[in-house]
Amino acid sequence: MTRELRGLALLISTSLLFACSSAPTLVAPQPPAKYQPLGRAEGQACGALGLLATAYYAIPLGLNSRTERAYEAALESVPGATGLINVEIKEDWAWILLATTRCTTITGDAIKEIKG
Repeated sequence: MTRELRGLALLISTSLLFACSSAPTLVAPQPPAKYQPLGRAEGQACGALGLLATAYYAIPLGLNSRTERAYEAALESVPGATGLINVEIKEDWAWILLATTRCTTITGDAIKEIKG
């Protein structure tokens, strides 16, 4: 194997081993023992994946945190909300020029913890 091919193989292997990842997101934590329902909440967040040919999308742009951001947006949509119950997640995607955009929508019943 030539030196150039070994370098290319090393570059590809390293790229695959150290690809982007994200931490798990707890979408619907256990509700508190006492809570007050506040109404329906909805939040959405989007990210993109791309900048290469269709089969090789590899550059995430705000992609990994979209579920967490959508959950926070849902909480913010109802003043005083501290959590959600009956959570539903919807994923949508579309091609945009040289990338794909992926949106996560979270809906649920907003609640507020009652202390004491």
